Amino acid sequence: MHRSHVPVQEWFWAAYLVTTHTPGISAVQLSRQLGLSSATTAWHMLHRLRQGMVNKNRSQLSGLIEADESIIGGLAKGKQGRGSTAAKHKSLMIGAVEVLPYTDKKGKRCERAGRLRLSLLKDAGEISIRGFLIENIQAGSTLRTDGWRGYSDAALVGDKHRVRIVRTPGRAHKVAPHIHRVFSNLKAWLNGTHHGVEPKYLQSYLDEFVFRFNRRKTPMAAFQTLLGISANKAPLTLCDLVHRSQP
Repeated sequence: MHRSHVPVQEWFWAAYLVTTHTPGISAVQLSRQLGLSSATTAWHMLHRLRQGMVNKNRSQLSGLIEADESIIGGLAKGKQGRGSTAAKHKSLMIGAVEVLPYTDKKGKRCERAGRLRLSLLKDAGEISIRGFLIENIQAGSTLRTDGWRGYSDAALVGDKHRVRIVRTPGRAHKVAPHIHRVFSNLKAWLNGTHHGVEPKYLQSYLDEFVFRFNRRKTPMAAFQTLLGISANKAPLTLCDLVHRSQP
């Protein structure tokens, strides 16, 4: 908000709308809601608020965790799987979600998704995957994966590994239902609310999705948390945003 031409009350409204509006809000929608003269102003505001959605001191995921990768932007012609990210406008991301067991009313053991982490990956090799795991997963956790070679012993040092082999691509959601449900909802959100996102800005949108997902049951707490984290972040100019977001 530093040196912003937008009145401070509009900033509070923007923070409230982005955290409590269930499907999220696009720059065009926000500019209409606040009566701003430019959608670019709203777009810049949303990116500055997304900076406040990542707490660098947040705790790591722990316990049983599902991890997998997915491609944003669709498959490239003539290529398959993780190799298709070499094409323009295709981005590889990795996700990890806590799997929380519970017993339903009939006494049946069930699972539900807990906290989430998402990040863009340069590649799906063990070095890139190891970096993501070190940053986001507490040592000693149990990872459930599809057996991709990137989840090697070297990548999972200090963690337990449960492999569920995917016989065919169409069964991927069967062996890792929680993270694949996350991927499906993420892509629907990116296309439905934002009508697609440029790859160089994608990580900011992943950060917003994670923030909203992890606070999906407490929208008012999300509003308060966003204001609290944002107050401790450095100002982000439009020039810095565009320059920093270059691939």
